[in-house]
Amino acid sequence: MNRFRSRLIFALITLIIAVLIGLGLLLGQIFGSYYMNSFQERIKEEAKITELFIQEKGLTSPNFDSFLKNYSETIKSHITIYDRNGNVLKDAGPFQQDHDAIAKEILIKHRNSNKGFKLSIEEENLYIYGLPYYENDVKQGYIILSSTENSLKKINQQIWGLLIASLGLALLVILLLALRITSRYTKPIESATNVAMELAKGNYKARTYEDHLDETGMLSQSINVLARNLQDMNRAQEMQQDRLQTLIENMGSGLILIDGRGYINLVNRAYKELFNIESTDFLYKLYYEAFQHKEIVDLVEHIFMTEIKARKQLHLPLKIERRHFEVYGAPIIGTNDEWKGIVLVFHDITELKKLEQMRKDFVANVSHELKTPITSIKGFTETLLDGALEDRQTLEYFLSIILKESDRLQTLIQDLLDLSKIEQQGFKLNLQNCNAKEILEEVIIILRSKAVEKEIELSLHVNSDELYVFGDVYRLKQIFINLISNALNYTPKGGKVQVFLKDGESHAAFIVSDTGIGIEKEEIPRIFERFYRVDKARSRNSGGTGLGLAIVKHLVEAHKGQIFVNSTVGEGTTFTVKLKKNHHLE
Repeated sequence: MNRFRSRLIFALITLIIAVLIGLGLLLGQIFGSYYMNSFQERIKEEAKITELFIQEKGLTSPNFDSFLKNYSETIKSHITIYDRNGNVLKDAGPFQQDHDAIAKEILIKHRNSNKGFKLSIEEENLYIYGLPYYENDVKQGYIILSSTENSLKKINQQIWGLLIASLGLALLVILLLALRITSRYTKPIESATNVAMELAKGNYKARTYEDHLDETGMLSQSINVLARNLQDMNRAQEMQQDRLQTLIENMGSGLILIDGRGYINLVNRAYKELFNIESTDFLYKLYYEAFQHKEIVDLVEHIFMTEIKARKQLHLPLKIERRHFEVYGAPIIGTNDEWKGIVLVFHDITELKKLEQMRKDFVANVSHELKTPITSIKGFTETLLDGALEDRQTLEYFLSIILKESDRLQTLIQDLLDLSKIEQQGFKLNLQNCNAKEILEEVIIILRSKAVEKEIELSLHVNSDELYVFGDVYRLKQIFINLISNALNYTPKGGKVQVFLKDGESHAAFIVSDTGIGIEKEEIPRIFERFYRVDKARSRNSGGTGLGLAIVKHLVEAHKGQIFVNSTVGEGTTFTVKLKKNHHLE
């Protein structure tokens, strides 16, 4: 903007200087012409006066020479009188004359002239005026007046000096006024232009001054109103954009926007986490190049072709697992039915599917587990009522089976009640400092007879006699009874079950290791599900309910502990439980 002001001032200065120079030249010429004409008219009149004196007194008058001398000194001109042949009759004046040159000029060019005439003598700084004089209407000769032009030069110099001084002063005054005027009118324009440039860059906080009520002041005021409106609109837009961005990035479902040409414009964080991808893998790529699953491509193409909403459940492989998704797709239609693109929403329903499957398995397993002992009890009872009561040996055998099945049914119901109680939100533990060694020793005593019966070596290894954990004694015993019982159940005759208690920096580690049948790697994540059995025939024969490890898992989590499983098929399984030492749980 300074360049604009400079160009404007330069243009004004150039125009003013050109006008002043033209005006000076014009005035100089006018004044010069005026003084030259006045000078020539004066010489002409003085020549006529000299002619009148000659006609009145005559050249032979005794005092004519003195008169001519005084008169020439008075008018500061040289007076020479020639006869008709160019001879000098009278001569008076302040400087010398080249009479021969003048006479020659008269005789050559002005011999027949009856009026006044000018003579031009080269290389002479003189103005010469000639006039023929008459006596009795007969030309007697010529009166020549000569005057130097020094006075004219001085006058011209004075005129030009006055003009230059006056025009220079006028130029200075006009420049000051021009600077003031341009400053007054260009500064608001500069400020408004700078603010407009800042607004174009996105700086809506920029403002300009409003110090006048003229057109520039109205411009500044309008710019400020525009800036305030843009700032308010930008603030509202940023707020809406932040809200929308926060909503999109923090929603639990994956979201993808595809424009009308099929390019992916937006991928939210949930989708990237679900499918473990980077933004560069999807953004600004065609959907059929970005999506790796044909089911998703088919869904997008279906929406493109039908322009209607679609909803579909997909079972997609992701690395080593398959996950269930409920995908919603909808076309984006703008104003005037303009096609904008497609939005896809991916809901991960894998856990819901798992819960639904677990519910079905739970109902089926509970029904099956309840049906087996009830069927046995009912069958043997009917057999007894049909006449087997008379046979003492058969009666005792049937009653022992009925008692065994009743105990199994009671155990199942008790485990279900325990599991239900543990899973309740208000479940609380009776926490206290517990001697871990004493708890394990009591559990070993309880299960020793079972180990002896199966001819399995059961041993306890403790590296600290004074190791205390903060927990519920009854529930801790329940954890280790279930773990050690499972180890005994799945360990063949002659095997070993070892229990280790190790002291860590902040926790105590309980390790139950057996030399049993082991667990397949893909089955390990499911062993803590209700009624899930690794070897269904063996576990059912052993009287297990399939709920033991589910109870163990929930109890360990209730103690804020951790449980780990490491198993090799045919070699054995190791369960590790880590519980914090002397730490009051929240």
